[in-house]
This record gives sequence, structure tokens and C-alpha cells, in this order.
Amino acid sequence: MGHVGMNAPVIDDADLRLRTRLIDANGLTFEVIEAESVAEPPSGLALCLHGFPEHAHAWRHQLPLLARLGNRAWAVNLRGYGRSSRPPRVQDYAIEHLLTDVAALIDASGMERVTLIAHDWGAVIAWYFAMHRIRPLEQLVIMNVPHPGPMAREFRTNPQQRRRSWYALFFQLPVLPEKLLGRRDAAAIGRIFSEGTVAKGRISEADAEVFARNARQPGALRAMINYYRALIGGGGARRQTAMGLPAIDVPTLMVWGEQDVALCKATTYGTDAWVRPLTVRYLPEASHWVQQDDPERVNGMLEAFLTGQPVPHAPDAMGDIDPA
Repeated sequence: MGHVGMNAPVIDDADLRLRTRLIDANGLTFEVIEAESVAEPPSGLALCLHGFPEHAHAWRHQLPLLARLGNRAWAVNLRGYGRSSRPPRVQDYAIEHLLTDVAALIDASGMERVTLIAHDWGAVIAWYFAMHRIRPLEQLVIMNVPHPGPMAREFRTNPQQRRRSWYALFFQLPVLPEKLLGRRDAAAIGRIFSEGTVAKGRISEADAEVFARNARQPGALRAMINYYRALIGGGGARRQTAMGLPAIDVPTLMVWGEQDVALCKATTYGTDAWVRPLTVRYLPEASHWVQQDDPERVNGMLEAFLTGQPVPHAPDAMGDIDPA
């Protein structure tokens, strides 16, 4: 299944073990933060996929909960991030490779029951993974990235969304994006997190520094931006569209922070035409970094969904969807 990383295990509390591992999968090495109960063997895998420009650390608030619910909880650093392998070419970050990474990690876990939990770029991967049924999933949780169908619709018809998506086009340029984001020891990356939440201070300076330090590693920013280059300029999105967007029949929870500066709420509308059964919960006072900005409310929604209970609504939320 791979080998344990150099980091010594850290005891989170008396009931949980939290450690960092290095897992060999799909010909690469992946850094994984693992949480498990020390009392009971896990009954399933909860695999958490982070976004751009994040790190597995983005799931620090959710890992203990997922472990207490009986899972082997893995927050993986996707290829190019953290101590995971960092292939050098744009085409190494094609969506097809990213899907195969997730499949190989599931296989390496040795678990048959799998819940996929994903945010931002991780959610792009998770949507395609679920719709193509690459491995069986029991449940799917998506945070602040729309299904490709509604996203394409809004990009075509919604000028506001096209304006908000400017950075994805900027990232098609060679070299310049990495230089700008890497200036002053990747200070801009730290600010994205420390200043980017609705509840100021929710992401501490120490936590923001984890993300900035990740971006400062040699070649890391290039790898992170290559995700966008491979999807757009490299034709990954076109290839996926040509394959069609099969309906997802995995029970799915979409959690959406409405104060998202990059993605309009309208990109979530109509998702239930593509995904059933679907539960949608909006958080009016949370940002794009929803699971870090409002971890208590997100965790309450996550626990209810994963245990088959009614998913609570956020105060003043409008437009929530419950499964038929």
C-alpha cells in the first residue's frame, strides 16, 4: 500500500490517530494526511481532495469528524502539491491522469466503501470521477465548484461569471502567472487565505503560511497552474465534453459558500438535472474557502449527510434543495 512518511504520528486526542503517510499510487508518490480511530477498524474510506492553491491541510477541521464516523480519512496532496510527486509537463496534469490518481489511491487504501469529499479543483476531479463511475462511490460531497454542465451554461450566458473567470484565462500564459504569485515568498498565496474569508481570522496566519510555504517549493506554482493549462489550453475540458456528461446517481451533497469571489451562485442552479439524489445547502456568510471559513456549520451538514440524517440549513439560506 505504500510506505509511512518521515513525519512521526501525532496523537490528536485519546481516540484518534493523525499522521502523515507517503502512498505509492499510479506510478507516483502521494503525501496523505490520515486520521483513524485507535479503537475501531475503519469501515470505509473518506477521501478528501483539496483545491487551488491549497494543500491537504485545508481539511484539518474535517478529518477528525470523518475518522470518528468510522472512516479511514485521507486528505491527499494532489500531484504537484506538498511532498507528492511533481511531474514537469503540462500534459502530466491532464484530467485523465488526475482521475486515474484518485482511482489508484482508492485501490491503495484497501477499502471497498468510499466517500469522496472535494473542494475547488478537487471537486472538478470529483464531478468527472463520479459521472464516469471510475470506482463505485457510496456518497459524494462537493464544495464550491459547480457541475460542468451548469458551469458551461453560465460561462456562455452570464457576463458576470465570465468576468470572474478571468484568472483561468490568465493562467494560460507561460511563466508570468508563476512569477507574479511567487513574488515576495508567495505572499499573495498567504493573503488569499488570511484575507479571503468572511469570518476574518478563520484561517490563521500560521495556517495561511502552510499554503504559502507549499507554493514556495521549487516547481510547485508551475505544477499548480498546469492544472488550468491542461484543462483549458490542453483540451481536457473539450475531451470531457465530447464524452458527454452522464448523470450521477450517487447520493450527493453540495455545500456552497455564497461569498465566493470566483464563482456565481447561479452556477449551482439546475444541478439537480444532472445529479440525483442531490442535497444543496447554501451558506450566505461563507466564502469560497467554505470548509475553513465556517467549519462548525459545514461539519454539521457533513455529519448529518454521511449518517443519513436531515441536513441542517444555514440561517437565512435561500434556494436549498432537498432530495425528492
